[in-house]
Amino acid sequence: MKALGLGKKNKLCSVIAIDALFSRADGVQSCFSYPIKIMWRVNPARKADTDTPKFFISVPKRRFKHAVDRVKMRRRIRESYRLLRPSVMGDLSQPVDMAIICVADKIVDSHTIKASLSRLLTKIVDQCRPTDQELPD
Repeated sequence: MKALGLGKKNKLCSVIAIDALFSRADGVQSCFSYPIKIMWRVNPARKADTDTPKFFISVPKRRFKHAVDRVKMRRRIRESYRLLRPSVMGDLSQPVDMAIICVADKIVDSHTIKASLSRLLTKIVDQCRPTDQELPD
């Protein structure tokens, strides 16, 4: 069961890395599937042998005025990510930093979040996969 856990090493805590995501620097990409938007980039400063990817979850106070609702959405997103990470992101070999942002205006059920997150994570893995030109001979 440890394979499904999310620990400190999986969380994006570096202020520099978070600023790089939101400054729209080169290499930052985003994708959207209601109720989630993901901003991500390959972080060349981090070694590939560390646990990848690193993420953080943002549920804006502007959309959810009550802290109870923000926490509920954050927990649902985190649980969906925790369950999807080994199956979808397992073959990702590059260090990726992600910001998972909730854009819904009301509480969304877990099934919708999981389906949306699955589509987005699959898209990220497909874009990070090396093409035939990039493969060494």
